[in-house]
Amino acid sequence: MLYPFLRKLARSIVHLINGKIDVRNHELIPKGNYILIAPHRTWLDIIMLALAASPKGSPKDFGFLAKKELYKSKVLKYILTKCHGIPVNRENPGPSVIIRPVQLLKKTNLSFMIFPSGSRHSSKAKSGAALIAQLSGLPLEPAVYQGPLTLKQLFSSHRTTHVAFGKPIYVSRKLKLNSKAGQQAIDQKMQDAFNTLDKSLNPNFHYSDEYLKNK
Repeated sequence: MLYPFLRKLARSIVHLINGKIDVRNHELIPKGNYILIAPHRTWLDIIMLALAASPKGSPKDFGFLAKKELYKSKVLKYILTKCHGIPVNRENPGPSVIIRPVQLLKKTNLSFMIFPSGSRHSSKAKSGAALIAQLSGLPLEPAVYQGPLTLKQLFSSHRTTHVAFGKPIYVSRKLKLNSKAGQQAIDQKMQDAFNTLDKSLNPNFHYSDEYLKNK
C-alpha cells in the first residue's frame, strides 16, 4: 500500500507548489497494462508521468528500473521494493532486466515505465523497451514531459507542468529486433512520437540537457 500512499502525497505536494498538471490525450492510454515510454529529461519526470497517467478515480501503478546502487541504503531499498522497483546493474544488465518486467506485466495489474534513452545522457535502453513490449505482447505508450527540470525550478517558477500522451505503438512479434534495420525502425517510431508530442505542447520546444549537466 506504500505506492498508492506516496502517489497521493506526491500529487498533493505538486499541486500545492506547482499547480495542477496539464494532461493531454489521456484517453489514448490503452486499457489494461502497457509500457509507458518517455524521453528522460529530469528526475522529476518519473513522478510527473506517473501522476499524469493515474488521475484521481483511475489509479494505475507502475513498475520501473532503478540502478542497483540505490539499494545499498536500507531505507531506499525498502521504498523501492515496495514501490515495484527492479534493481539493474547498468554496467552488466543481464537478461533479468527484460525477463522481470515481462513477468510483472503478464502476471500482475502493474504497467511498466521505462525511458528508451536510458539515463539522460545515454541511448542504451532503446532495444530493451521494444523487446519488453514484444515479449509481453503489450503496447508501448509514448509520452513527453515539459516543465520544471530541477527542484529549485519546481518551487521558484510558475511554469505549468505539461504531460502529453500519444497513440500506442505495437511491436510485431515478426519484427526482428536483433537486426539493425528492425531496431532502427522501432527506434524511429518512438522518436517520431516524442517529437510529435513535444510540438503539440509547444511548437518551439527545444530540450537540451547541457543545463542539467552543469548543475
